[in-house]
Amino acid sequence: MKYIKAFISAVVIGVAGMTTLSAQNALRTGYFLEGYTYRHMINPAFAPERSYVAFPGLGNLNVTVNSNVGLSTFLYPTKNGELTTFMSPDVKSGKFLGKLKGMNHINENLDLMILSFGFRGMGGYNTFTLSSRQSMSLSLPKDLFTFMKLGQTKEDTHYNFKNLGIEASEIVEMGFGHSRQIDEKLRAGAKLKVLLGVGNVNARISNMDVTLSNEIWEVKADGELNIAAGSGLKVPTKGESGKADNPSEATLIDWDNVDYDKFGLSGFGMGLDLGATYQLLPDLELSAAVTDLAFMSWSNNHHAKTSKASWTFEGFHDVALDKDDPDYEDKKLNQQLDDLGDQFEESVEFHREGKVGSRVSGIGATITLGGMYTIPYARMVKGGLLFTQRINGHYSWTEARLSANVTPVGWFDASVNYALSSFGSSFGWILNFHPKGVNLFLGSDFQIFKVTPQFVPVGNLNASVNFGLNITFGSKAKKKA
Repeated sequence: MKYIKAFISAVVIGVAGMTTLSAQNALRTGYFLEGYTYRHMINPAFAPERSYVAFPGLGNLNVTVNSNVGLSTFLYPTKNGELTTFMSPDVKSGKFLGKLKGMNHINENLDLMILSFGFRGMGGYNTFTLSSRQSMSLSLPKDLFTFMKLGQTKEDTHYNFKNLGIEASEIVEMGFGHSRQIDEKLRAGAKLKVLLGVGNVNARISNMDVTLSNEIWEVKADGELNIAAGSGLKVPTKGESGKADNPSEATLIDWDNVDYDKFGLSGFGMGLDLGATYQLLPDLELSAAVTDLAFMSWSNNHHAKTSKASWTFEGFHDVALDKDDPDYEDKKLNQQLDDLGDQFEESVEFHREGKVGSRVSGIGATITLGGMYTIPYARMVKGGLLFTQRINGHYSWTEARLSANVTPVGWFDASVNYALSSFGSSFGWILNFHPKGVNLFLGSDFQIFKVTPQFVPVGNLNASVNFGLNITFGSKAKKKA
């Protein structure tokens, strides 16, 4: 079991410590700022105030990470000022486990905008974007960490893990958007997306039972794996690579020999964004959008499942203590411990089923609802309430963001806001400069205020920095035109 624990510890800490480069996701903090160029990425009904072309590589650059647990949950300072993991005996189990949620999530995105531009015409406003979208979501049940930290605590100890999983994908997206004024109060927009799949991994242990007692250890796992990355991806079994020690291992995926020798697309899909704004009262505007209503058809997909048989260990037998014993190398305690670890790993490893095939999946949709109120006696100030719901199965999340937005002059606006979400609370801000000829913005949806002396953030790991530089041209559109 030490191998499984070490592996999971490395994955959790490695993923929790990652940041995300994002150049497509718009800053939700800027949702209510009319001078912010990329509002149309959250709601396709919004139109930038001028025509624009993104500056290559710098149009909308974002670094972000979200989690409902913190990096300080998994890393702890030692007496000499260094850091150790939660598995250290010096870290009290109550202190570590008390920081965990029932289900712990880490979500990251890497979206690289290749090209983006927008212009007025055809009775409204038109946008085009070309980008590479990468995403990763990880779900980790608390019982998993309890098992790792405590192990067997009494004569008969039982653990159950549900929905332990990871999902990651890379998609090239081309988006064609159009919005227009329907009447004096209503504006609507839509964006059609063409999706080209580069790769996808979806691994999930839907249910895993572990029983530890003085007489027997038993493990039963029910999981599924799908992985696709074009014809260049090779996922051999141990039988195919000649590493199977017995017939039961023949279909096990041989991770040591997984290879990717050439780039190739592995999927195709279509998507749609829809949005609208409505001027309910002279000073109150309502808005709504749903984005990423999409499907992906993945080809060259490798499908695997865990073994349906449970793994049982009833203790060590015939341990060889004398080096002169003819079976000493096979029966010595160290060898039996190694064999035990291998057998346990096999009980939760994946057996490939059949040849490569195809499957269809979604990419996760997002619902956005907004309300903006202009202060009648101070029209440069606007209050905003934004609700966001990400719908992506076990990796879904919810956020509500209350903001104060100010436009002191025609070429500058700013916003500050406070949010409550599935990842905890956060503070956001943006400074947006948009004189004729340029749009320059700097902001954050998630701000870190406190770190330990080792520079480990305190609290949930939510942080982002967003920067953008765009060339604008043409005159401003007339209000509601």
